[in-house]
Amino acid sequence: YQPAPLSEKTLPDTFVVQISVLYKVPVTYSIVSGDGKGYFIIDSSTGIVRTRKNLKLEDFPVTFNVRATDSSNPSIFNDVSVNVEVIDENDFPPVFPSSLLEERLEENLPATQIVQLKAQDSDTGRNGFLTYGILSGDRLKFRIDEATGILYSTASFDYEEERTEYQVVIYAEDDGIPEKKRGYCTVVIKIID
Repeated sequence: YQPAPLSEKTLPDTFVVQISVLYKVPVTYSIVSGDGKGYFIIDSSTGIVRTRKNLKLEDFPVTFNVRATDSSNPSIFNDVSVNVEVIDENDFPPVFPSSLLEERLEENLPATQIVQLKAQDSDTGRNGFLTYGILSGDRLKFRIDEATGILYSTASFDYEEERTEYQVVIYAEDDGIPEKKRGYCTVVIKIID
């Protein structure tokens, strides 16, 4: 049996799977091995497996064995394995150390690196894997490397002829399941004469 994966936030007494046998006589179901930490309980007459307590992600996957025993003759039985996986929920959004940064950029420079933004995400695996993007701001004058978080200018600026201050809102997005989460940072770029 391979039931649908459970969330790490699954509550006790949640249905997991129903084990059933084709047999003429009533049987008794029991978990005989593999559930050393006691996460699961089975109804001896219906074969319904439920969670017994809160699940710890690091203990999974768990494969346990269920036995169906002839209720009138305990020497007649059959075993089946049940493999239960647990999904790591996306608990945390990415967080930048500061939500507002101020950077200075000299006029007349060719395209150049301005600042590297680095967000943190307390999740592990793909839930903590971050990519960066520009939410708002002048996309013709700025770009961000989605993997490294480095913000670049894409052209030179003229202090006398153009705006001397730009705001670019950057996001960091995780690759979370079931939904992606974002954190934000505003970078104010001051062009200097």
